[in-house]
Amino acid sequence: MPEVTFDRFYRYDELTSVLQGWAGEHPTLFEVSSIGSSYEGRDIWLATVTNTETGPHDEKPAFWVEANIHASEVTGCTAALHLLDKLVTEYDRDPKVTRALDTRTFYVVPRLNPDGAEWALADRPRIIRSSTRPYPREDEQDGLHREDVDGDGRLLSMRIRDPNGAWKAHPDEPRLLVRRDPDEDDPDTQYYRLLPEGTIRNYDGVMVKIAPALQGLDLNRNFPAEWGPENEQPGAGPFPTSEPEIRAEVEAIVDRPNVCGYISYHTMSGVHLRPYSGHADDDMPTDDLRTYKWIGDEATKITGYPAVSIFHDFKYHPKQVIKGGSDDWLYEHLGVYAWTTEFWSPMRAAGITDFKFIEWFLDHRDEDDLKLLEWNDTSLGGRGYIDWYSFEHPQLGPVELGGWDRLYCWTNPPPDLLEREIAPHADFAILHALISPRLEIHSLDHERLGEYKHYIRLVLVNNGWLPTNLSQKAIDRKAVRAVEVELTLPENARVVGGERRVEAGQLAGRNLKRNTIGWRADDSTTDRAKVEWVIEAPEGGTLGIVARHQRAGVVRADVQF
Repeated sequence: MPEVTFDRFYRYDELTSVLQGWAGEHPTLFEVSSIGSSYEGRDIWLATVTNTETGPHDEKPAFWVEANIHASEVTGCTAALHLLDKLVTEYDRDPKVTRALDTRTFYVVPRLNPDGAEWALADRPRIIRSSTRPYPREDEQDGLHREDVDGDGRLLSMRIRDPNGAWKAHPDEPRLLVRRDPDEDDPDTQYYRLLPEGTIRNYDGVMVKIAPALQGLDLNRNFPAEWGPENEQPGAGPFPTSEPEIRAEVEAIVDRPNVCGYISYHTMSGVHLRPYSGHADDDMPTDDLRTYKWIGDEATKITGYPAVSIFHDFKYHPKQVIKGGSDDWLYEHLGVYAWTTEFWSPMRAAGITDFKFIEWFLDHRDEDDLKLLEWNDTSLGGRGYIDWYSFEHPQLGPVELGGWDRLYCWTNPPPDLLEREIAPHADFAILHALISPRLEIHSLDHERLGEYKHYIRLVLVNNGWLPTNLSQKAIDRKAVRAVEVELTLPENARVVGGERRVEAGQLAGRNLKRNTIGWRADDSTTDRAKVEWVIEAPEGGTLGIVARHQRAGVVRADVQF
């Protein structure tokens, strides 16, 4: 297999080779399979990682990681590979990794959108939001289409001299464009119109508009939770799970009811996002919100990224909400604590700390741009911000190309900063997996009541931090069944006290046990369940007991008569 490093981004064929190589090298830990095909027919790979010698993957609590749903956000794929590498190389060396793979399962989709990523990673990149499928139109629209017009492998900006342009050079830093003052009209000042690098379809020599993208889908608006049509949520597709990539993931998760946690890896902003997207925190069950906030605090301790609500802190527009996102679907429909991690913040790397995630892009101080430019010069060797250079545009004539190379240092971290940025997030994923519920046998007692009668008492315990149901939302949605206990009787045996198949309810976790003073100081045995039977059976037989929970796993025991 090719050497795996974390200072670059992998094309599809090499990604496939890496995953298959790990499966060949670690057959008891690692399996790779396809959950479906993309729009262009590429397999969507799922890595299943667990120690199969301690049980099959679907009988253990599981954690799901999905990456690269958005085409150019390829950092997520590398972060997913970093997690997989840590799991397979540190098993039997790191106690926490070893415990995680002995007792839990990781399901990892390193690249949910392989088609879009191939476009972004091409020698002459094409930038789209998500899928390569044309939508909502089937034909190219007139106007400016972003394109690498000079073939240098970069997508920059074009500045055009225009007396009515909105931009001018900074007085102290001529590379930097700043806004023209509202009342400014100085004949001695050069003003510019600023456009994305590209070509204009059906240019009439006068009007330049930005063409709507032919590939207008946003796959992270195609999940079933509060899905909205195109007039409510652009890019959402014609119906929930209409797109093969999303349908494949939804079906795969539903087919694996042992999934207890979820993270979707995106870029950029340097933040962990939690539901809701369309509702205030007051709409969430109180204990679920407390639990979400505790997990978020741990995420911040491990990664340095703040953890915030999408609705309160990450709206693209103050009067609009996001519909059809993956984390909302996992939490709202299944009751699973789900996150979106937005890797990387150029602003934070440049020393800008007092900013809001979305509002900064709408309006910020010129001083921030100067800090970013200094960061480019000192930390990036000038590779992020390209000095303006002349170019003869085939339609516009003389223009200048330059500005930020967004693919290099905005959409994703520069390659030499990549591993440092993603490394702590593997530890957060492992922590999140280890807080999942885990069913265990606390005790199993057998007492003879007579020559052929036996008293059996089974006590189960949830050894995990989260309850077996995970959340109150899962109870409200009826998304999870109770613990089930079933007997397999030896020949000529019968149950004379109790039931052969018993529901033992949900078992609490430790997540709400945080107070040693006052009315919430409750450490009662709500994490346990007791089941009793009287069995009539001849000597020499074996009673089989299996206890299972969709999310907390499966345990088995035998009793000899």
